[in-house]
Amino acid sequence: MTIGTEIRDVNALLDQFRNHAMRDPALLQRLAPIYDDNLFAAAVVDVAMAQGIALSIADVRGAVKPDPAGMDRFDEMPPRGLDWPDPQWLPSAMVAAGPEMVVDWVHFAGRRLTGPFFMDSLIQARPLPINRLMRYRTPLSNFAQGAPTEGLPVPNGFVFHLSRCGSTLVAQMLAAMDDTVVASEPSPLDDVIQWARLRADVPVEIRVNIVRAMVGALGRDRTGEARHYVVKLDCWHTLELPLLRRAFPDTPWVFLYRDPVEILVSHMRMRGIQTVAGASLNTFGIIDGQNMPVEEYTARVLRSISDAVIEHQSLGGGLLINYDALPGAVEAQILPHFGIDPDDDARAALRAAGGKDAKMPMQAFSRDTERKQQAATPAVRAAAAEHLAEPYRRLEELRLAQGVTSGSR
Repeated sequence: MTIGTEIRDVNALLDQFRNHAMRDPALLQRLAPIYDDNLFAAAVVDVAMAQGIALSIADVRGAVKPDPAGMDRFDEMPPRGLDWPDPQWLPSAMVAAGPEMVVDWVHFAGRRLTGPFFMDSLIQARPLPINRLMRYRTPLSNFAQGAPTEGLPVPNGFVFHLSRCGSTLVAQMLAAMDDTVVASEPSPLDDVIQWARLRADVPVEIRVNIVRAMVGALGRDRTGEARHYVVKLDCWHTLELPLLRRAFPDTPWVFLYRDPVEILVSHMRMRGIQTVAGASLNTFGIIDGQNMPVEEYTARVLRSISDAVIEHQSLGGGLLINYDALPGAVEAQILPHFGIDPDDDARAALRAAGGKDAKMPMQAFSRDTERKQQAATPAVRAAAAEHLAEPYRRLEELRLAQGVTSGSR
């Protein structure tokens, strides 16, 4: 037997095992938490042997080579199936694989999405040997059609935000309730929303169905206890409010914002990617942004996000929340708006999370309004006055018209 033939035979045996495992969610759930490569390979070999699949530990170890940067997702490996995997798998990315787009899936081994961001949980799950071995992906062209016919969750609410204004605190408070799934800025949803924005040549109903499917896939119940589902979106997704309202016309949403001077101060300390001209797609339509002062470019970005909310408020379902009202507004306003009525234990967990710093939970939540105001430079104040004073005034006007007051701590 030649070396080339031996390699092809091993690949065929591995595919045979993958096909068997994908039909057995309980088997995958037993294998998924094993993080040691040697123990995982031994477990796979035992299962394979019982199925008459002659794999060795060396064969399996060769198939689970470490990929610490997650670069495998950018290769051109074809889809492994058309149907969605079981609910323990969540989409991890939408990428190009040769001539077509595909959705990559990652097994989360029963883990809840408890990190401040979806990416935090994904970084923990992606390196598991089960994901390096299985490499399951489906074609985007079949993604919506391959969804389960029943039980796809619809969010109780969407959280939009102007950035650096408490949205992570809101997400962490909601995620503290054991019966609530919170997908916080999930990157695969951003992939799909950006794709839908760029592909105006694709019929809108197809784009809507794919967005709806991605939102549903990210919120499936993986613990048997989920009763509620909330999606925290990226700040630039306000520009796609019409698309999301079309996909989920009955889902309420909130928009979080704060004094723009304080947001600008935060970005000057550590800039979000959306505030770096040329770092990503020109979502905001700002011309010659690379030659602008950073304060001006960031202020223009924030204005685009704010203007989209003001423009699309008439689509209905929205509630505006000023940062000054946090954390109390989560319980007093956001939960009722989303139709979530937690029991006493869930309410206690939510309140406890509200007392912690969302991104550094070992520290207590501390309102930083005064510190940020003191740190504002003349350039920051000038940019805020020129580009953001009017949209902030309009947001406050709309909020007050809704009867929602700030300062509800």
